[in-house]
Amino acid sequence: MRRQLPILAAATLLATLGPAPAPAGAATGISPAREFAPRQLVVKFAGEGPGRTVTLPGGVGVRRGAAALRRNPRIAYAEPNYIATASVAGFEPPAFLPDDPGTLGGASEAAAGAGNWALKQWSFLPYEGSSSSRLPVSPGGIDAVGAWSNLIEAGLPGAEGVRVAVLDTGIAYRDAGPAFVRSPDFAAGQFVRGYDFVAHDRMPLDENGHGTHVAGTIAEKTDNSVGLTGLAYRAKLMPVRVLDRHGRGDAAEIAQGVRFAVRHHAQVLNMSFNFGCGKRVPEVDEALREAYQRGVVAVASVGNIGSETCVSEPATGPQVIAVGGTTEGGCLGDYSLAGDVDLVAPGGGDPVAGCPSVLGRPIYQVTLEPGTTNVFGIPGDYVGTSMAAAHVSGVAAMVLASGVLGLGPGKVPARRISNAVARRLRKTARDLGLPRTQQGAGLIDAARATSPGA
Repeated sequence: MRRQLPILAAATLLATLGPAPAPAGAATGISPAREFAPRQLVVKFAGEGPGRTVTLPGGVGVRRGAAALRRNPRIAYAEPNYIATASVAGFEPPAFLPDDPGTLGGASEAAAGAGNWALKQWSFLPYEGSSSSRLPVSPGGIDAVGAWSNLIEAGLPGAEGVRVAVLDTGIAYRDAGPAFVRSPDFAAGQFVRGYDFVAHDRMPLDENGHGTHVAGTIAEKTDNSVGLTGLAYRAKLMPVRVLDRHGRGDAAEIAQGVRFAVRHHAQVLNMSFNFGCGKRVPEVDEALREAYQRGVVAVASVGNIGSETCVSEPATGPQVIAVGGTTEGGCLGDYSLAGDVDLVAPGGGDPVAGCPSVLGRPIYQVTLEPGTTNVFGIPGDYVGTSMAAAHVSGVAAMVLASGVLGLGPGKVPARRISNAVARRLRKTARDLGLPRTQQGAGLIDAARATSPGA
């Protein structure tokens, strides 16, 4: 019994750093950048026998936990549980690589290899010079793979518990008779209460597919052997339907949707829609100011050439992160409006003239087949700043979960949280060499944004 006391003492000390329930599966991967097991330390008390492995409480990073224990004079050493690798040329330690097959249904699903999501989801891949991985690089990638590992190390994999409100055409989030079916790549437990401000009921079900696609980029289930992956794959999604089956919604209902999300404790708002050029929507702006005062991060698309003629509301609203779109080749999309742009993110499609890369695939996610509310596929025609905004919302949720901001509840005024997330995304963005009116601060970098060292 006496031999167990030092380890119990170590666990007690670590618990004072801010315990949280240990997330399921948090200790199953390896950090490729730091090469140690997540949420584990090897600890030895002075005068005792060999060091032993201690599991860190949720939310306590490996380096932070080690530093805290080393300050105790009774600790002989406290080190990360480092990983050795075989001495073979070209061998790299594995990252968190989901087994999602990249297809839906039937024989094609069975034939797909584990990890084939990467063949479609170029936007989640590392880029040249980013984090180590066994995956290919993509010029337009934002290195979600590196960010996934950062969050596993932080103890909140997939931005576990962060609430993201998707203000859109609804989400295919539940079954409702034969007409409506939950997307096979969502789980019932990942949704919180939403509302339908179009039909005025508590069933914000998607009748278009746009909202489900956007929600998929933000938080589609990951590592579940189905379909594709999502950025903040353990975040809680809040479906708020403010657009009808044709993708149209009025300012009054949108303002109500913003206020609903704020009242129900959303931490990020995604708004992949735009009003006409120069249109004033004071009721929406008032709601967005309330969101800002409550510390909610608001993200919106800048709009697409052909649908809009200038960057417009809600992207130009108070304290909103305005997002333009980029391509697989790391160029500005030929649809992305210039002007009041804060950041750019993957939107897919064709590049602007003069871009050195012609890579132009769309953004792939599982969503409704056109004209249905109960049949799903992975369509190849989703391109635009709507998709780009979803990437930024997902990464914003990951930043909140990562702990890199040091802004816990009650530590700072709520409104500073939104500013801090926006600054972090801008600071860690990758400069594409474009005018600021086109790229803002640059292309988001999920791994850098969630890394304590960035």
